[in-house]
Amino acid sequence: MDELNTLIGLESVKEKVNDLIAYQRIQKLRRENNLYSSKNTLHLAFTGNPGTGKTTVARIVGHIYKKIGLLSKGHFVEVSRTDLIAGYQGQTALKVKKVIEKAKGGVLFIDEAYSITENDHSDSYGKECLTELTKALEDYRDDLVVIVAGYTEPMNKFFESNPGLKSRFNTFIEFPDYEVDELEKILILTCKNNDYILDEKTCLIIHDYLKEKVNNKDDNFANGRLVRNLYDDLVMNHARRVVNIEHPTKEDLSILISDDFCEIYL
Repeated sequence: MDELNTLIGLESVKEKVNDLIAYQRIQKLRRENNLYSSKNTLHLAFTGNPGTGKTTVARIVGHIYKKIGLLSKGHFVEVSRTDLIAGYQGQTALKVKKVIEKAKGGVLFIDEAYSITENDHSDSYGKECLTELTKALEDYRDDLVVIVAGYTEPMNKFFESNPGLKSRFNTFIEFPDYEVDELEKILILTCKNNDYILDEKTCLIIHDYLKEKVNNKDDNFANGRLVRNLYDDLVMNHARRVVNIEHPTKEDLSILISDDFCEIYL
């Protein structure tokens, strides 16, 4: 729970997950005390843009479910369309069963879940996959959590096209885009965790850069991935610069300066 609550931003997500965990803990205690408890499934749907923390939160949820005794293992299996759909008729169901078997006792995370039916009604393999998946959602609901994730609009269409699938999910969580100050905090924390320091001038330049990116974002806006790529570039540019210093000090080795940013971004 600490790991979840110390994530930067995502306040509405953390609130909803905290409520979900509290609810599941109480239902478990009610069952243990022979009181009626609802049979809601543990399956979740995460919607939002890339880089908003969906995979990170999915992993944390798996660990929490394990700790409170809702899952026997709590491990995390991440798959995409290619892991679920075979190249010829009849093999997709076997492929899905194999993935389900591997994920039982833990979390099965399906990113860009709508890609399963991306070829719309002509895609018989996608239908075969969904049939098998929908069955597994019900059959193994006591010791398997399936989390489907992806862009908001395609995910909405995905569920609208298959009411049977939607009914297997009780909780839908929308992941908002990060604000400028949150992206800044993620970058500073990433630097700190890796023994790097951004000097004051660099912080100001990067703030303006992130502000411009947020104010003019398009469909390709990458949220946390934007920061990850920025960090990687800063560290590489720092290495290129410092390698030419004959006897670099500890300060030289740790401080990221404006030149490290300007080398690529200006």
